Amino acid sequence: MPKGTTKRRPRTRAALLDAALAVFAEHGFQAATIEQVCAAAGFTRGAFYSNFSSKEELFLALFDQHSKHILERLDAALGAVPAGELTLPRLVELISVVEPAERDWYLVTTEFTLHAIRDPQAAWVLARHDASLREALAQGLTACLARAGLALTVPAEEVARLLIALREGGLAQSYVEPEELPPGALERRFLAPLLAAVTEERAH
Repeated sequence: MPKGTTKRRPRTRAALLDAALAVFAEHGFQAATIEQVCAAAGFTRGAFYSNFSSKEELFLALFDQHSKHILERLDAALGAVPAGELTLPRLVELISVVEPAERDWYLVTTEFTLHAIRDPQAAWVLARHDASLREALAQGLTACLARAGLALTVPAEEVARLLIALREGGLAQSYVEPEELPPGALERRFLAPLLAAVTEERAH
């Protein structure tokens, strides 16, 4: 493979991912076509198939990219909190941030989840990616709570599931009634007492 092609490949892949998110959010995952994604990115079908084998693989790449972004954002925000100043309210404040661009991702991932519920193979694959995200969240949460002098009294993976359920369920209501329930409002109100109920002071 020529060196120029090798250097262009990451840029081509990134452009296809950006285009896919916009196209999927506008038209829906099922209705959107590979041709629409290629047109939005300014590439041919050949460029698409050099990077992805299907729309499903494209979505899963978006899923991993979004997960990486969320985890890196949280890690940076938490890392900026001075030692000894991380408390449950501060942790909840950082977790509750919902970026404006999250709406497009919510539309895309919700539709793919419905697709996966109907398709056992898609469900199996999505579950593997969900599990990787939960594991990273569980590890990060355990480390953050340790910095706050706390330890979970229940499995961290179960708490990660609950955090995801609270976020996704809250956003479903927020995007329908944004004035009644701004994004992140449920986390800001209920997450601190919830975490307090499943944590204890760490033994020294």
